[in-house]
Amino acid sequence: MEQNMITTAFELDGYATVKNLGIVRGIIVRSRSLIGNIGAGIQSLFGGNITLYTKLCERAREEAFIMMMKHAEDLGANAIIGMRYDATEVASGITEVLAYGTAVILKKK
Repeated sequence: MEQNMITTAFELDGYATVKNLGIVRGIIVRSRSLIGNIGAGIQSLFGGNITLYTKLCERAREEAFIMMMKHAEDLGANAIIGMRYDATEVASGITEVLAYGTAVILKKK
């Protein structure tokens, strides 16, 4: 599935929805390492972007996104509409990242 066929909108310009295949999702649960926490703690002393946490968050979102795309492909979808991310702290230092949307089959108008 092409990433340009995934949108946060509920329709994709130039395409009509042929079939709604339902909700698809990708879930990843991540924890911060002790080393990462120490490094991020040092970065936080200087203020600004804490790059260690930024990279961890981006990697978790990317993995959840890829899992969601795979779920949609397994259903035979060629697009995902209404795509969103959600994150929940499961326990101290452990976070769930969820990518979800509606798998659809689209055709050009």
